[in-house]
Amino acid sequence: MNAPTTQQWLRTALHRIRTGSARRTLYLATWTVHRGRRAWHRTADWLAQGSGTGWLLRLAVLLAAAAVLRKAGTALACSLYTRIEGGGAPWIPAGAAAWWIVSAYRAGRDGWTPKRPAIPTPAEAGPHQEQEQDAAAQEQPAPAAEQPAAPALRPVALVAAVRDIGTPHAQLKPLAEHLGVSTDAVRDTAAALGWPVKDVRQTGRSASAGLRWDECPSPALADPSPSVVAAGQPTDDNDDDSAWTAVPDDHNPVRTHVRWHTP
Repeated sequence: MNAPTTQQWLRTALHRIRTGSARRTLYLATWTVHRGRRAWHRTADWLAQGSGTGWLLRLAVLLAAAAVLRKAGTALACSLYTRIEGGGAPWIPAGAAAWWIVSAYRAGRDGWTPKRPAIPTPAEAGPHQEQEQDAAAQEQPAPAAEQPAAPALRPVALVAAVRDIGTPHAQLKPLAEHLGVSTDAVRDTAAALGWPVKDVRQTGRSASAGLRWDECPSPALADPSPSVVAAGQPTDDNDDDSAWTAVPDDHNPVRTHVRWHTP
């Protein structure tokens, strides 16, 4: 493998410095914000510990300290600016630039992580930050509890319900309330029986989706048993059914007629 040329190395180095500069800027901004909030919360806690005259004394101390720090910081910044502008300390900007280039170059490598995280760890976080984290955790929606499955609806129960509350037809909503199930369960059971859902009228209600009593399927489909034969199926060989024969309906395939054998 050939060694990279000087131009390739410079291009790679510039790319790392550009990437590292962005990472360092973001890190310093995040670090400054979190440390500032931490100092503010600690100061507020210290001030809240006092009451009455003690609180006023603490406030006076804070204001005096802020005035001293502001004056000292302004004087130091003005002194440095004047000295750098006059050329009296060329090592300050040169050293700062060199430090930034080296730091950005190191931060620009793949997989770089700072030695100290910008956001304080839970062990370093103050009580205010712990409260904020707890509040954020409480705001997260709790997982929805699993609802119990709706009870299965037997076809014979649906037929009986339409017979009991129908006038003569029955709508889905009163049927569901009467049976203690959802309207979807009523629809599914009716579909399994081949009982079409149509707009019907029921006494005391306007037209709505429901089941017509005159289209009720045969009892053989609603509650099949070995002694009942469905449409299109041959009769069994029991001796007790030799007196009749199941005949399919020519107009409705889900119905079955019983034809009695007369001597």
